[in-house]
Amino acid sequence: MILIDYRDTRPIYEQVVERFKMLILHGVLTSDEKIPSVRNLAVELSINPNTIQRAYAELERQGYIYTVKGKGNFVSDSGQLLLKYKEEIFAEILKICKAAFDIGITEEELIQTIRGGKIYD
Repeated sequence: MILIDYRDTRPIYEQVVERFKMLILHGVLTSDEKIPSVRNLAVELSINPNTIQRAYAELERQGYIYTVKGKGNFVSDSGQLLLKYKEEIFAEILKICKAAFDIGITEEELIQTIRGGKIYD
């Protein structure tokens, strides 16, 4: 379910967070589904349980999972999460477009690059 790339420069907990987010957003993990316990996932991935706990805390902070005392961690409503993630993506796109306009890249150049994948020199 979760794979760690040890060549990735990002911390392991960030990779775990990203993998869970994608599993939730793609519908692999559904709303109210129980996710592995900290201990079980740490053993499965052969990493420190504190790393998994940190990842779970971040997922909970971002609203992707919730905790039920004595029961475990569960996936939040994935429909709302997808809308939130799309908003985050569009906010990043707007930020990048503003930076592009600030250095003189035109709207036409941006659109052509998006459509054709061509990078301008």
